[in-house]
Amino acid sequence: MSLSVVARSNYQQVKEHGLRIESQNHGDHKVNIDQVYKSPDEITSAFDYIVCTHKAVNPSKVPPILKPATNDNTTFVIIQNGVGNEEPFRTTFPNNTIISCVTWVGATQTSPGLIKHTKSEDMQMGLFPNPKLNSDLEQQRLNTFATLLATGQTIFQVEKDIQIKRWEKVVWNAAWNSITTLTDVNTQDWLASSPEAIPVTKHLMHEVIDIAIRCKVPLDHSLADGLVDKISAMPGIFSSMHTDMKEGRGLEVDVILGYPMRMAKELEMNVPVLSTIYALTTAVNGRLTSCR
Repeated sequence: MSLSVVARSNYQQVKEHGLRIESQNHGDHKVNIDQVYKSPDEITSAFDYIVCTHKAVNPSKVPPILKPATNDNTTFVIIQNGVGNEEPFRTTFPNNTIISCVTWVGATQTSPGLIKHTKSEDMQMGLFPNPKLNSDLEQQRLNTFATLLATGQTIFQVEKDIQIKRWEKVVWNAAWNSITTLTDVNTQDWLASSPEAIPVTKHLMHEVIDIAIRCKVPLDHSLADGLVDKISAMPGIFSSMHTDMKEGRGLEVDVILGYPMRMAKELEMNVPVLSTIYALTTAVNGRLTSCR
């Protein structure tokens, strides 16, 4: 088994010194990397698995640039926030297996090539079924990747319907990512900011849940209460979207808010809170990307 990575801002450090991980769960490790690339167009042979953990910004632009690294036996593993992430990959690679993942992890690259990981760690994964492929073959590819994770003692569960987990997390992200970004306050400060904060948050969550249900993803509206209770029991936190905003990077608007918004329009649903949050977050993203 060999591992290659595409590195960008940390390319030189990773190329010369490798990738280091300091984990509260798994200890300190130096990752053995066979090849470090600046871009996928440097790759000249296909990989068995391509693991995509990049930010889902302009998601449709990424699959075409991965073509040099693929053949029909390549399996894509998508570990990203949002919903609808699989569709650009399926459009570009109609004959390939896609494993879709939802991750809950506390990890930060504190300096080029150094990843610090807290105890926060959990992941759900499952197939985005391809009707063109034999289901046993797809299951075998999923099982092989699961074995790799188990060997590394990664905490994960295999889900029969991964879209339930994707939409559950997007209910969380649609609220906390956008609210912390738009207000520039942490979750506890937001909840305490006014009597309207919790009702507005829950209304937003309920709208996203309604969209999921109309998309035949069986969520329950009790999820909104559970997620608000969960965040209320935690210290005030900011979101990855807030971090991107503060650092002047593009935001994951399309997959967290945009896809649910498009589904709502197609289904002719009235979602006033989501519409407002989407419009405001899109404006912030436009400001950030126009300055780059």
